[in-house]
Amino acid sequence: MNYYELLQVKPNATPQEIKQAYRRLVKKYHPDSQSDSADHELIVKLNLAYEVLKDPESRQLYDKTLQDNTVSWQKSRQQKHKQAAKQHQNTTQQRKAKQESQLRWLRQVYLPVSSLLHSILEPLEEEIEALSADVYDEELMSFFLAYLEDSTQAYEKAKNLLSSQPNPSLYANIAANLYYCLNHIHDGLEELTRFTQTYEEYYLHLGKELFNLAKEVHSQASAMAKRFL
Repeated sequence: MNYYELLQVKPNATPQEIKQAYRRLVKKYHPDSQSDSADHELIVKLNLAYEVLKDPESRQLYDKTLQDNTVSWQKSRQQKHKQAAKQHQNTTQQRKAKQESQLRWLRQVYLPVSSLLHSILEPLEEEIEALSADVYDEELMSFFLAYLEDSTQAYEKAKNLLSSQPNPSLYANIAANLYYCLNHIHDGLEELTRFTQTYEEYYLHLGKELFNLAKEVHSQASAMAKRFL
């Protein structure tokens, strides 16, 4: 509270108005008044305010101090406003960059990896059915081996794509399921390859089961990703 507020007058008050206000307040708060409103500390402050404002030179100096303080406060407020605006802008830019990074991962990693996994998993049933006509037929076996070779190449490409960019924490579960899917496919391809070398039905059955597990995990990843696409 400044001296004008203390004396309950306006900053442009005349000397007479300041004097009248001072006398009115002193009369009200003076300890000798025996009034309930008596306040010695307030009287000290009123005396100091009046001493400053009744003298034109000291009042002029005080007014300049008030003005300087006001300007300083305004500058400080403007600076704080600029800092807050800059911080908000930086936060907005960071949030936008994070969102763009997340979308980039979906476009550049998840979607192509998911497509490659689909190209490996979906044809297996038809490939096995075609081979079942005669597993000892060299031409039929060559078609099945070509499928396994294409699937191996697709697997390698998907694995490299998935590790090409760090996955955003928002998509951690999606990425984890893709990794699980790739692991099942890798093991499944090994078992199917053993079948082509031994003709043991056990390896064919195990390969199919591993691919079924991969399909299940891939389906879970796809369901999660639909929330963001």
